[in-house]
Amino acid sequence: MTERMQDTLGNLVSRSARRNGAATALLENGRSMTYARLDEDSNRFARYLLASGLQAGDKVAMLSPNSMDFVVAAFGILKAGLVWVPINAMLSPAEVGYIVQHADARLLLVDAQLAEYPAWSAALPAFGIALLRCATGTDDGSGTLAQAIAAHPATPPMLDIDENALALIMYTSGTTGNPKGAMHSHRSVLAAVMSNAITISVVPQDVLSAILPLFHCAQFSMSAAGLACGAAISLSRGFDPAAVLATLERDRVTVMAALPAMYGAMLMHPARGAANLSALRLAIYAMAPMAPILLQRLMQEFCPRFALGSGQTEMFPMTVYFPPEQQLQRTGNCWGQATPVNDTAVMDQDGQLLGAGQVGEIVHRGPNAMLGYFKDPEATAAARRFGWHHTGDLGMWDEDGYLHFKGRLKDMIKTGGENVPAIRVEEALLGHSAVAVAAVVGLPHQEWIEAVTAFVCLKPGQAADADSLREHCRSTLAGFEIPKHIAIVDALPMTSTGKIQKHVLRANHQALYG
Repeated sequence: MTERMQDTLGNLVSRSARRNGAATALLENGRSMTYARLDEDSNRFARYLLASGLQAGDKVAMLSPNSMDFVVAAFGILKAGLVWVPINAMLSPAEVGYIVQHADARLLLVDAQLAEYPAWSAALPAFGIALLRCATGTDDGSGTLAQAIAAHPATPPMLDIDENALALIMYTSGTTGNPKGAMHSHRSVLAAVMSNAITISVVPQDVLSAILPLFHCAQFSMSAAGLACGAAISLSRGFDPAAVLATLERDRVTVMAALPAMYGAMLMHPARGAANLSALRLAIYAMAPMAPILLQRLMQEFCPRFALGSGQTEMFPMTVYFPPEQQLQRTGNCWGQATPVNDTAVMDQDGQLLGAGQVGEIVHRGPNAMLGYFKDPEATAAARRFGWHHTGDLGMWDEDGYLHFKGRLKDMIKTGGENVPAIRVEEALLGHSAVAVAAVVGLPHQEWIEAVTAFVCLKPGQAADADSLREHCRSTLAGFEIPKHIAIVDALPMTSTGKIQKHVLRANHQALYG
């Protein structure tokens, strides 16, 4: 029987290992892993998962920051024909519990260090599913991934995995409060991965950073592009300016991706002057345009070539790219042009595509589109109106065919690389006994791009201050969801029908953070 060549995410690593197994695939804190080892260990984990009784289509969740174990586990899950469910490691236990339950996960891989925190050690058993620790460092103790794979062969399981089969579910915050699970096939993710490799010209000699979390679509798709091309991936567990600068120098990183605030923090850090970043050929920033003054300094002192990449979980990124050659030539929230994998357009509410100078909703179509939202056919249908994926973002083409971002159709705040639905924060504030009305908006902030900001009216005769309200929010919200500023006001701007005018709040408080 001849093995059928599979266009699946698991085979992405295997192909690179067959080309040059001795090449370095992963770098982490001075340690390295070859492609041959990554391929073999992910094969072993795939066999462990199948031997444990999991079957094709079963969901395996993962709660972990970046690590070698993260990459081994993710590709092992995919090689086993299972569905990978990466979870934001910055969420609260209650939020993680919702995702685990909603996804019907049968196994949860959790970072060993994270699992030791008191809040997590108490919460994890309550999820009611099997747990396996992703060990960090050289920890090979019981209940770890290292122990799980030790007894299994390094050859891949003989499975016939359809490229159109469900490969992963990534949960993204929605305007309804609870996150929605965007379902992707092997094919849709691979389409974005190969498009990224072409767009930024990845070669085997490259070393790509993984500073942003791999549980997000942007960093995973960029890292997978590097692995597909035989490049090395430099893993960072989190962001600390001095530590990341040292990693960039030590690993000779050639292509990096980070948020504008991260670049600003590294530029201003005392360690920047001594760091040797001469290997950098491209620095990609994401989530928001860069302030021109900051971008100029970065191009002079950090890396001469910067580019903006954009996308979202539902249309695996990148969907649009603003190349180095156009930086500083076009400002005003320019997002660039569509990448090779998808079409991008601007549409009015009746489904008509708009031309230059007309503002409408940004829409995409292409093989990198999600299969739909897990267990939510209504939201899926709404996102696919007129045959295009609807982003909820407003945009406009300029005369040269470059896309400019013009605002958000959805009431969503994008802060520090995270999506925060305003309604979720409002619900948390309204849970306080003293709060009568709450309105939450995103306001411009130099570090966070948009800062979660709340305006609150108290009930008659009740008392509360910003600190007590913020502390109340900690019980139900993740750290990045808690308002940076809470203003207690006598009244909120309202329409004649009693709806809060958030656009008025945004306009009146644009300079709140300086």
